Amino acid sequence: MAAQNNAPLPEGLEIGGYRIVKKIASGGFSIVYLAYDGDGNAVAIKEYLPSALALRQPGELVPVISKANLPVFRIGLKCFFEEGRALARIVHPNVVRVLNFFRANETVYMVMAYESGHSLQEQISRLLAKGQRAGEGFIRQGFNGVCGGLREVHANKLLHLDLKPANIYLRLDGTPLLLDFGAARQTINTDSPTLAPMYTPGFAAPELYAKGATLGPWTDIYSIGAAIYACMAGAPPQPADQRKNRDEMAARFTSIDGVYSPELVAMVKSCLALDPLARPQSVFAVQKVLQAGWSGTPLAAAPAAAPAAEAEAPLSGWRSLVNRISPFGPPRRSGGGQS
Repeated sequence: MAAQNNAPLPEGLEIGGYRIVKKIASGGFSIVYLAYDGDGNAVAIKEYLPSALALRQPGELVPVISKANLPVFRIGLKCFFEEGRALARIVHPNVVRVLNFFRANETVYMVMAYESGHSLQEQISRLLAKGQRAGEGFIRQGFNGVCGGLREVHANKLLHLDLKPANIYLRLDGTPLLLDFGAARQTINTDSPTLAPMYTPGFAAPELYAKGATLGPWTDIYSIGAAIYACMAGAPPQPADQRKNRDEMAARFTSIDGVYSPELVAMVKSCLALDPLARPQSVFAVQKVLQAGWSGTPLAAAPAAAPAAEAEAPLSGWRSLVNRISPFGPPRRSGGGQS
């Protein structure tokens, strides 16, 4: 994703009934701020501001958008607002809570509940620095919560489409929270092919690489497997587009065979199937496997294996948040879904 080159809103600014404290994260499509509401409660505010389409100089509030970029900017703005509003209907302990929306400065702002913690990616990096990797109990317990939140998302006919350790936030008590839903980026990419793709290599299902491929819960299930694999190996799986030419994942799994239970490894392998029809067809099916071997007590961290690829750099948990509304049809064997 492109870096954010726009000036953030000034600290102390009063906007939409909130006071901006500071910028806490940014990316190619947004800037996220820590702010306080009128009652003094901390919130995270995401500002829709795609850096490839809009430019805001220091000291300014309203971005400059060229006439050529305005149609695509408005499409993304509408997608961000409508899909975020749909996400706001979801109330689940493992899904970030969207509290409010407001318009200002010719863009839209999404207000989310703010909680202290860190991303799963940061947790993985900390363990690697100690020569460890996530224990099986930690994986089963944490991803049981991830699956619980994702089931609620899917029940509302939404998809995440960018599930990865950087977008799984761990509260101080260790419970997971799903962040950074990804579909407005895909809408923009459809209308402007020059922008960076929304998917993250290693965590993206193969159908995300294929224009017009059918997406559904099976797409997020691939990413669940990829995120669990990253906890096990300390690095993402081989990118799906590379796997279609020369699949190295069987060899990479040898580094974790014997460290984790055969049932958990087999489940991760099935989630990472290149063919959508070979994956578990519901998040509930994944969750049942996770729950079957979980005693309720997280296990100690396991010794780290040499990663098969470079791990992602730690990223802030509070980043852009959007989603895709998509009626779920069955997966089809298209160019992006075959092994």
